[in-house]
Amino acid sequence: MSQWYYPKGSLRQGPWEAVVDESLPGWTYTGMRLADAKDSTRFEIAPDNKERVIYMLSGEATEVTYSTAGSSETLVLQGRQSVFHGAVDYLYLPIQSDISFTTNGRVMVVEAVASVAKPVNLRKASDVPLLLRGAGKSTRQIHDFGGVEHLDADRMVAVEVIAPSGNWSGVPPHKHDTYIPGVESNLEEVYYFELAPDRAYTPSGPTNPVAYFKTYSSDERAMDELFEIRNGDIVLVPYGYHGPAAAMPGYDLYFMNVMAGPDPDRSWNVTNDPHHEWIRETWDSEEKDPRLPYTA
Repeated sequence: MSQWYYPKGSLRQGPWEAVVDESLPGWTYTGMRLADAKDSTRFEIAPDNKERVIYMLSGEATEVTYSTAGSSETLVLQGRQSVFHGAVDYLYLPIQSDISFTTNGRVMVVEAVASVAKPVNLRKASDVPLLLRGAGKSTRQIHDFGGVEHLDADRMVAVEVIAPSGNWSGVPPHKHDTYIPGVESNLEEVYYFELAPDRAYTPSGPTNPVAYFKTYSSDERAMDELFEIRNGDIVLVPYGYHGPAAAMPGYDLYFMNVMAGPDPDRSWNVTNDPHHEWIRETWDSEEKDPRLPYTA
């Protein structure tokens, strides 16, 4: 198994279905935790130096109790049928938050090492920016709950992406592994994937959703991986070009990505692979995919 690819179940830690943190080789700044109601009735996270966003992948609701330096509160995050059914409630909690929650579904916790305690922020599903990027077969849907422009965080940059069946996300391939002020950021990135049969069809027999994800070198650091992605898999991108993420015809692709790094500023600047930069120009003559946006 690659040190950057972790199939579903391989990162289980206690009641958590998956934990990505600094205990993994070569990993420093970002992380995630995945909780499932079938594994535990309650999940807890002790205060530490990480900021977090909590939201439901699927299920009806999650009750979160948190304590920070300035407040203590219990609130309910509403869920959704699946990651392909629109945005959802997102709760941002700063460093040194004491967190516990109960859920009847599946919960994602995205993390980033930080130093400044930003304000608690509850964003309801209806207020989450929904963006369509690219065109033609490169059209994808973004739920921008944690982007630089839409979340007041210290270090974290995070979004959800949907690429409908047959579409490609991350075209042209890009990198963010070298800090050049105003040009490129240096950011680790965690990808969490889910797949499902295209909602336009009702398969008559068994299914086996699959997608593909590519990473390769941008400098002397070795990287050349093509991952076959299944539901619940996790990929780490420490450096190098990455993309595309390709949704096989017949299967819709969802992924969450969370990024953070050592730069002096919080930004998301990328450099595209110059061999494929020209592809962006083709979008000017193509329409957005009419299947998007996917909403509830």
